[in-house]
Amino acid sequence: MQDREDLTIYIGAFKYEQFIEQIKTFHGNIAPGVVLGGIMLEFARRHLPEGCIFDAVCETGYCLPDAVQILTPCSIGNGWLKVLPWGRFALSLYDKYTGEGIRCFLDPAKTVKWPELHSWFLKLKPKKEQNLEGILQDIKMACFSIYGLQKIRIKNTFRRKHEKGDIAICPSCHEAYPKKDGNVCLGCHLMDQFDYYLSDQEPLSDGEVKK
Repeated sequence: MQDREDLTIYIGAFKYEQFIEQIKTFHGNIAPGVVLGGIMLEFARRHLPEGCIFDAVCETGYCLPDAVQILTPCSIGNGWLKVLPWGRFALSLYDKYTGEGIRCFLDPAKTVKWPELHSWFLKLKPKKEQNLEGILQDIKMACFSIYGLQKIRIKNTFRRKHEKGDIAICPSCHEAYPKKDGNVCLGCHLMDQFDYYLSDQEPLSDGEVKK
């Protein structure tokens, strides 16, 4: 385990500059939220027992989940990372078997000492007036000092693995879906609230390209 002073050089297994390159590749650009997330995850992980096999929870879908997926085996796809739509910049790492863990959050009372970061985090400046280099420098220099920590225990009901169960064919859209979702699939049930596309044509046949 590296000393605290080394955090500005190493984040997980990556040198700081390597982590920035990983962010470019995975996230598409150097987002301050992903850099913050990487340092946050490193801080939380240092407070877990050595060798702990952990799962993760992010309390926002913005940036933070990408840091977890870059630095750990936890992903949305394998179910080891869960994302809650709470809008709080916080994550929890917890022992997969016991539920004991650490919750880490970005504390706005502590970011005040870092003006560029603080104004970015609380959206006190329009984006065109933000200084990305200044924000990143504040993040790097602030190190662990801008985060809060809590010891937590994840509820058993939350840790329980949820299986898809039996599969049914939706009578409305005629596509397969988990039978436990009800008489119709959630897509059809929640169409008015969450429908994300418009379609006024039959599905394209194999090899057909829509013009």
